[in-house]
Amino acid sequence: MMKAPVIDVRLSELIAPSFYELHRELKEERYDEHWFKGGRGSTKSTFISVEIILGMLRDPDANAVVFRRYQNELRDSVIGQFEWVIAKMNMGHLFHVQVSPMQIVYLPTGQRIIFRGADKPSKLKSINLGHGYIKYAWFEELDQFGSMDEIRNILQSLFRGGDQRRVVFFSYNPPKSSRSWVNQEAKIPKPGKRVHHSTYLDVPRHWLGERFLADAEHLKQVNELAYRHEYLGEEIGTGLEVFTNVQLETITDEQIARFDRIRQGLDFGYAAHPACFERLHYDSTRRRLYLFAEVAGLNLSNRLLWMKIQKYNDVITVADSAEPKSIDELRSYGIRVAAAKKGPGSVEFGIKWLQDLEAIIIDPQRCPLAAKEFINYSLETDRNGMVKNKFPDKDDHSIDAVRYALEDAMVGYNMHGTELLRGAKLYG
Repeated sequence: MMKAPVIDVRLSELIAPSFYELHRELKEERYDEHWFKGGRGSTKSTFISVEIILGMLRDPDANAVVFRRYQNELRDSVIGQFEWVIAKMNMGHLFHVQVSPMQIVYLPTGQRIIFRGADKPSKLKSINLGHGYIKYAWFEELDQFGSMDEIRNILQSLFRGGDQRRVVFFSYNPPKSSRSWVNQEAKIPKPGKRVHHSTYLDVPRHWLGERFLADAEHLKQVNELAYRHEYLGEEIGTGLEVFTNVQLETITDEQIARFDRIRQGLDFGYAAHPACFERLHYDSTRRRLYLFAEVAGLNLSNRLLWMKIQKYNDVITVADSAEPKSIDELRSYGIRVAAAKKGPGSVEFGIKWLQDLEAIIIDPQRCPLAAKEFINYSLETDRNGMVKNKFPDKDDHSIDAVRYALEDAMVGYNMHGTELLRGAKLYG
């Protein structure tokens, strides 16, 4: 087996201090999926380039594929990044950079770093490794890709066969809105997944230069919101998000065992819209809501719905009163179900009540539809860009189910949790 060459440069000259721990984790192969998010100048792309090269030197059979959304973005971005790192490591004589096909070849072994645009997926089939296997995949500017489904399709084509260890890197500057799929995906817990956030403040000043630092400070003074987004990599929002108090977290079995204020809601649906059943715990003292079980899907007949939710029959389910036949059918199967009261103004009041909670905590694995809908639910604008004054009546099935489940908690309280006189008409 060929010995890896001696690198005559200190890694501290290549890797910013915020990445030292990640370097150790990668060397020990603790994780197989790494998410690097942050603002300008955080050196996350430099770090990934360094780690791919080091990983290939340690494993003479390892190759890498690097993706941008579009083929024409590769030459001046990621390839240039690798060229800089190779030169900095004083290894230029050991690597050959090719433009057609777009790749970098490690001359002693023939290992390759291959560059592809995701706009031409057919080219994945034409990857010629020569020898070895694809160990590393890097998706740069992840937010420019269409969806996680698109990424998974690429990875399924890329990592076919073999039992070797595979490592995926994702790097991006977080979009403003938490509604962005990439911001949502980063918050979903998953075994073997590591999420890291870095900024230029974590980088030695002399690496960045005085011009970069002056530009950052100027933007901070004239537009702090833009500075937070561009340089600190924060999700500053679009101002249209309805629920800014949502937290996507794993809710453990131990936590669920301690929940003692369980509520359940059901929004009916079938062909065009999904039926949605939500089971939740409401901590009224801390005004925190926990969503931890869900049954949802299209073409769920009432009988099939009953089969899926009958295990939750320890609590009364409050269902949409607009479908009395469906309620009667569920009752005939033995489900304890009550009709929601609803009424004029109930939708707006219920949403505002949910907005005012300290936190809406959703387990995205247990409640994927709720996680998606609560994060994505946003006000709409008209053709002139003016914000409409009504909450959207779409993509809100889990939200409706939660509102129904909490009707009794809402009655008798105003928007700040203060008890009102009994008999006050909150629903018109």
